[in-house]
Amino acid sequence: MNCPFCGFKEDRVIDSRESKEGDVIRRRRECLQCLRRFTTYERIDEVPYMVVKKDGRREKFDRQKVLSGLLKACEKRPVSMTKLAELVDEVESRLADKVDREIATAEVGELLSLRLLALDKIAYVRFASVYRDFQDVEAFFSELKDLVSKKRG
Repeated sequence: MNCPFCGFKEDRVIDSRESKEGDVIRRRRECLQCLRRFTTYERIDEVPYMVVKKDGRREKFDRQKVLSGLLKACEKRPVSMTKLAELVDEVESRLADKVDREIATAEVGELLSLRLLALDKIAYVRFASVYRDFQDVEAFFSELKDLVSKKRG
């Protein structure tokens, strides 16, 4: 840290305090050359998680948006809010594990739909109809046939 008064590169920390929110550390420093005091603030340099859309656009990951989609799919279904929060947590942990901090919407959709399939078949079909963007009734029926054949098999 360079002293803002004389430019000397060495100082000592006199006091450190965390902000009320816990996201910033305030440090009181003293220059070892001119003995003047100054304050520095440390913040975590967060790189946001990004979602890569089908058309290539990148958008900041929005936990509420994912949760909202799951809530719509699970409306009037016996799926607890805790389970839905766990699903979103899984997606976030996948993002945290990635070095480049990006995930494709297709990967998010697959991850969520597979978990929904295990939780509630109706919620799965509702979610898949939006996520997979069925263009016609045949595509929708094809998905239902696959679901029924998996259940029988």
